[in-house]
Amino acid sequence: MKKETAILVIVIACIVSFIAGALSYWRYSVGRKTGGRPAMVQQPQAPPQTAPQEPSPAEVTAKIDALRDIVKKDPKNIAAWMELGNLYFDSDQPQEAVEAYSKYLAVKPDNADVRTDMGIMYRKLGDSDRALQEFRKAAQNDAKHVNSRYNIGVVLLHDKQDIKGAIRAWEDYLKVDSNSERAERVKAQMERMKTMAK
Repeated sequence: MKKETAILVIVIACIVSFIAGALSYWRYSVGRKTGGRPAMVQQPQAPPQTAPQEPSPAEVTAKIDALRDIVKKDPKNIAAWMELGNLYFDSDQPQEAVEAYSKYLAVKPDNADVRTDMGIMYRKLGDSDRALQEFRKAAQNDAKHVNSRYNIGVVLLHDKQDIKGAIRAWEDYLKVDSNSERAERVKAQMERMKTMAK
């Protein structure tokens, strides 16, 4: 075989390899853009999703103990107070949650989320008046805070049996959340309540 023929064969082989690679890439990228699966590229299968595991009571207790040590040494550590309050909230210890949230709010009173969580804990303790007070402060602190406004309606309806007050509260709530799944449920509930309030 002549030297020129050998070079020509190598060049043709390179061109054919390049075209095959480009064609394979094109088929892959077109398949991705159109949502189809390209014939030559097999997608890896996703592993089955598992629900996140809840921490055990022992783990929660250990976290609470660690945070209590932190706030004992540094009483102005508001991040630790909030996390401690959240752990008490999640582990159904409302009195302890209120105390931790109170420490946080003494330093940062405008946090509507923490104030709303504290209101929920007051309601859990049976103090619906204080719960309402906290929800209203949270709504006042944040003009677009959804959960505080929603909870005002819940307390007025279920704890105070104030149907008209609950309707007004949820009308206020719907000004900041009108399209969510919860908002749709509230609208349906309000229609039933309006017939009861007549």
